[in-house]
Amino acid sequence: MGIPPPTPTPQVVHQLRPRQQQGGGNQQSASSSSSQSNANSQSASNSQSGSNSQSASNSQASSATTTAISIPITAPVGGVQFTQPPQTAAASFYKIAPSQLITFGWNLTSLFITPSQLTVSAFCSANGNTYPVGPTDGVIPGTATQVVWDPYSYQTAHPQQPLIIASYTLQVMDAHGLTGIPAPGRFAANSEMTFALYKPQTYTPLASWTCNGCSGASLSAVAPPVVISLIVTFFAMMLGGWGVLRRR
Repeated sequence: MGIPPPTPTPQVVHQLRPRQQQGGGNQQSASSSSSQSNANSQSASNSQSGSNSQSASNSQASSATTTAISIPITAPVGGVQFTQPPQTAAASFYKIAPSQLITFGWNLTSLFITPSQLTVSAFCSANGNTYPVGPTDGVIPGTATQVVWDPYSYQTAHPQQPLIIASYTLQVMDAHGLTGIPAPGRFAANSEMTFALYKPQTYTPLASWTCNGCSGASLSAVAPPVVISLIVTFFAMMLGGWGVLRRR
């Protein structure tokens, strides 16, 4: 009789659940959720940035629109009207001497747009030179209403182009110069003010003063024509009277 085969002992088999895989799925789900959140955040940020940029652009455009200046076509041309000395007065004479300052004053009129700066100069037609007027080479702010000039200091600092005894034209202009086309509400150059400069002479005592036109030689040269004219006039009157008497 043979030996019977062993009977297998029954064992309990536990089925393992894929917990690690589930955890990985959760991480993947969380990562996807985080990516979606980041995407939403970035989208919101871009949207907000675009909105802010567009808002700033609109604000800037609105600001530019509010600063625009409308000038009526019927508006007069702007410029300056001289008050010191008055523009309608006769030409003023100024001395080229130490501490002799010259003040030119004016009012700004009919300006819708004020220039950023003005240039003031003195033009002399006798020598064709143009001289800057003022302590800053003739350049002053566009809102200035006067300029103070020291011609003696200018004369001392610029011996190569001295001021001469003559008449001058004061010129006030903006960046467009003297040839700028006048337009309503804008600055137009002005060259209507004239003045004269002179240099004082040194004092001469009366005893040392002589008159070249009052010498004896000049009197003797002038006397004969005067005497001759008197004689001719006398004889003409006599002959005319004699003719009248003869007719009677």
